[in-house]
Amino acid sequence: MQISVFDCVSPLDFRYYGQDEKLKALLAPYVTERARLASELKVEVAAVEVLAERGVCSQEVAEEVAVAAERVQPETVAEEEVRIKHNIRALVNVLRSQVSEQARPFIHLSLTSFDVIDTAMAWRFKTCAHAVIIPELLELEQILIDLALREKDTLQMGRTHGQHAVPITFGFAICGHVSRLGRRIEAVQTAADGLRGKISGAVGAYNASSLFFEDPVEFERQVLAKLGLEPSVTSTQIVEPEPVCDFIHALISTFGVLADLADDMRHLQRTEIAEVGEMFEAEQVGSSTMPHKRNPWNFENVKSMWKTFVPRMVSVYADQLCEHQRDLSNSASGRFLPEIIVALVSTVQRMQRIMGKLVTDEERMAENFDLTGGMVAAEPAYILLAAHGHPDAHEAIRKLALEAQATGRPLGELLEESEKLQPYLEKFTSQQRELLRDPAKYTGIAAAKTQSVCDLWRERLGL
Repeated sequence: MQISVFDCVSPLDFRYYGQDEKLKALLAPYVTERARLASELKVEVAAVEVLAERGVCSQEVAEEVAVAAERVQPETVAEEEVRIKHNIRALVNVLRSQVSEQARPFIHLSLTSFDVIDTAMAWRFKTCAHAVIIPELLELEQILIDLALREKDTLQMGRTHGQHAVPITFGFAICGHVSRLGRRIEAVQTAADGLRGKISGAVGAYNASSLFFEDPVEFERQVLAKLGLEPSVTSTQIVEPEPVCDFIHALISTFGVLADLADDMRHLQRTEIAEVGEMFEAEQVGSSTMPHKRNPWNFENVKSMWKTFVPRMVSVYADQLCEHQRDLSNSASGRFLPEIIVALVSTVQRMQRIMGKLVTDEERMAENFDLTGGMVAAEPAYILLAAHGHPDAHEAIRKLALEAQATGRPLGELLEESEKLQPYLEKFTSQQRELLRDPAKYTGIAAAKTQSVCDLWRERLGL
């Protein structure tokens, strides 16, 4: 596929973006070089519109500039940048070449480069978050909620440190990811809404705009309002870097939730566990040499993408440092931020596909539950014995558990036969005794908790 450099992500051709037409259609207005140029033109147009509203230029000039901005092509701006070695001045020169002599003086009037660059980036990221990132995350959240509710009563062995612990349900395991993703969705929304712009000039002191206006801060506010942004409380030549830092952190930490979920799902597909599976297509091949294999490669891809992009956060933190009013130490690293958006959205869409087709094997879950021969009864047994007055219940059950492991007999049977424990067992209710005989019932409120967590996030996220 031939892709124009101006339709690429950041300065590079990011293959996930270039090869996926759906992804490209969603993200092209926000993450490409063409999108960057268009957003910077939006800032220039907004500034001239406010100049017209304040009587500095005519309304006709503002309209002329807005129409001319639609004609500016990235190829022309790139050629001009090669000539003069300055990106924003190249954009300004090309835009000025498209308007009358009467309109030219008002383009970029009182602005500095990073009034345009930082404000445009904030607009792109905020708009992209609300138009693409959050809707895609909400779709995945709904898929996880549906899966959790579908499986809320499906018995599964709970595990800690890779070992059998006590029973849960598979839906309960999923609802933990529902909650974690829900919080990240809220974090992305909050961080996106916290992105800020600036129209405060070369060092952030409104030097240039104060030549024209007694209220340059209000001028800034009016320009940014046209773009749906609020001004940074203070700025140098650049916007305070923390809002972008917070936004990228929200994206990267969301990536972490996806990677953790993917890890769980791929480990549950191990041959010796085999409790879940990705629905394979009829012609899908799992291995180049082993026809019987069905590798969890999609989940592995999610983990791999997380490993690729989580280190990018270090660069974002490093970009908080900018000497005095401005240096260029973030000018290269900042250009790669759109790749994080593309990587996250492509990964979310992958998780939508595979989690939406996830199949569970209840029989295998039951078999795995039985592997430890009812040893999970140890926890409720010790707690109930202690509650009924046994002076050292934990040690008593520990010894009984060792006997159960050595003999292969169910712990519940040995418990019932223990003469030393009879005085305490007689105090147990019939329901408590039944729990020891059938520890599969020892799932606490897993099903109810799954329902309540899913209901909570449906309400909070408006699903």
